[in-house]
Amino acid sequence: MTTHNNPLLEKFDHAPFSKISNQHFKPAILKGIEIAREEINAISTNNTEATFANTIEALEYSGEKLDRVTSIFFNLNSAETNEEIQQIAQEVSPLLSEFRNDIILNKALFERVKAIYNKKDQLKLNTEQKTLLERKYKAFARNGANLPIEKQNKLRDIDKKLSKLSLDFGQNVLAETNKFELHITNENELKGLPESFKEEAAQVAASKEKEGWIFTLEYPSYLPFMKYAENRELRKQMALAFGAKGFHGDELDNQENVLQIAKLRFERAQLLGYKTHAHFVLEERMAETPEKVNSFLEEILEKAKPAAKREFTELENFAKDLDGIDQLQKWDAAFYSEKLKQKLFNLDDEKLKPYFKLENVIDGVFTVAHKLYGLSFQEVFDVDRYHEDVKIYRVLDENNKEMALFYADFHPRPGKRDGAWMTGYKPQFKKDGKDERPHISIVCNFTKPSKKQPSLLTFNEVTTLFHEFGHALHGILGDTQYPSLSGANVYWDFVELPSQLLENWCYEKEALQLFAKHYETGEVIPMELIQKIKESANFQEGMATLRQLSFGMLDLSWHGIDPSAIEDVKTHEDNAFERTKLFPNVTENCMSTAFSHIFQGGYSAGYYSYKWAEVLDADTFEYFQQNGIFSREIANKFKTNILSQGGTDHPMTLYKKFRGKEPKPDALLKRAGLIEK
Repeated sequence: MTTHNNPLLEKFDHAPFSKISNQHFKPAILKGIEIAREEINAISTNNTEATFANTIEALEYSGEKLDRVTSIFFNLNSAETNEEIQQIAQEVSPLLSEFRNDIILNKALFERVKAIYNKKDQLKLNTEQKTLLERKYKAFARNGANLPIEKQNKLRDIDKKLSKLSLDFGQNVLAETNKFELHITNENELKGLPESFKEEAAQVAASKEKEGWIFTLEYPSYLPFMKYAENRELRKQMALAFGAKGFHGDELDNQENVLQIAKLRFERAQLLGYKTHAHFVLEERMAETPEKVNSFLEEILEKAKPAAKREFTELENFAKDLDGIDQLQKWDAAFYSEKLKQKLFNLDDEKLKPYFKLENVIDGVFTVAHKLYGLSFQEVFDVDRYHEDVKIYRVLDENNKEMALFYADFHPRPGKRDGAWMTGYKPQFKKDGKDERPHISIVCNFTKPSKKQPSLLTFNEVTTLFHEFGHALHGILGDTQYPSLSGANVYWDFVELPSQLLENWCYEKEALQLFAKHYETGEVIPMELIQKIKESANFQEGMATLRQLSFGMLDLSWHGIDPSAIEDVKTHEDNAFERTKLFPNVTENCMSTAFSHIFQGGYSAGYYSYKWAEVLDADTFEYFQQNGIFSREIANKFKTNILSQGGTDHPMTLYKKFRGKEPKPDALLKRAGLIEK
């Protein structure tokens, strides 16, 4: 297909989804590479002396068309994919990897960048310009620009392989998720499941022209089943299927992909002069080194492990007293935790869900954003969407200036990967006197509305929505010169601060009363339920903390060592989990083979950052609490020094400007109930 009449190559502001078909993608990406190549060549062959404007800024603004096209394509590959899109991804990913390397390994271009970097102290650059120069120089230096040609060629080969392996890994996980279904025809086997949940499962079965009920490995189906199903054998069946994604020794098996990715990342780091992949990654993080990350995880582990063991013993005894369970297994965890929570707090999700109609929660998070940052959200219907489920809003500030276009996609479907994430279709930046505003998207997998009732969220889903919206605010409120420094383009152990911070409002009476209203009666959530949400916030916090730490430790076990001696994925994983293990090992299950965060997403050597950012968010929220959770003064300080600044300065510098001091883990440990207040 030619590039003629390709909507992706025409000028557009918002993504023209209704005009795009799959056949447009590859030609548009190829053309985008061609245009970007010409822009790069114009910079590298420029005969005039290298300046910040004609080299660093020119490089920053190059490839805009390619970036817009690939953001649309890869976002769809995550949220609305099919076999054709997946095939195109396999074809274009190596080409994009090759093109990125062509830039990094362009000797003439690097010489110009280096010439400016070497005289940076004489250039009178502002903070953002200094950061951009530093980032551009490091992008070359940290990715092989100083290597001899034979090592550069080796690097290209590794990057091409990693690009394909990562795609294969993600496609296998999605295929495994879609492949499994638990089909039940005997209603007695549904004992314990809420009626609304059974109705959803019946709808799934009907959509597949089957009798009875179908449960899947998608979160809105899997999690409630594990929490409420009384049939222990069926819980076991679901847990084994969920935990064995990519671990069946068949064509969707990810074990070899995991080993290859870990070994190639190590080889790449060594080639670049780093001890391990973690040393390479963490050089550009707040944590700086794997040693610092390990000591941080150890400090939290020391506080959390005794609490986790106490909580686990309590859960074991409870299950034994209630049902005579001699050995608590992983498929018992959610079920008995929910039962114990109901006993201790008389609180369960089914009591809460009627107060969390999706539309009300959306209004709630918008109201919180309005009270804190003066933003308002107007739903629009004249902008293209890629699926009918997607809602789109124009975001305005208090002066009615358009701040962003906001896309929200809330429900699971076969072409959408699991989990929740924030992304963008267009970055914020300033060029030629114009402030280009961002197009931000959040994608979640929440319970769908049924024939009898609207989409009612669990409390966990409410906090997830607030979490992703916190990321969105980071993008929406961006106010930087350069696209690569705007919004969430920050160190990865800083990126979770805005998202995890916003979750705190879900536990506060002042915020809950704004939106937690019964979907049938309009009654505001009763004070006693708010009190129970607060009281139960630390329920099994020790176990939850240990679980998060175990994921961070597993991540570093793959990326903080030389993995070349690892032969068996499961054996390696079991060793990594040994110090954080509470439940008996399940031989049929393996987490690494579906650990998309680190083998498909960008969290390799970075999973610790969730806990790291919790320290920042607890410290930040304590500041809000001292001044009122809707204090415009503190919100304005947070917006001015952090949200609007993106990655324009070192995160600790930005944080200290906001808070006046460095954070300490005490606020987090107090909030989690792991040390005395």
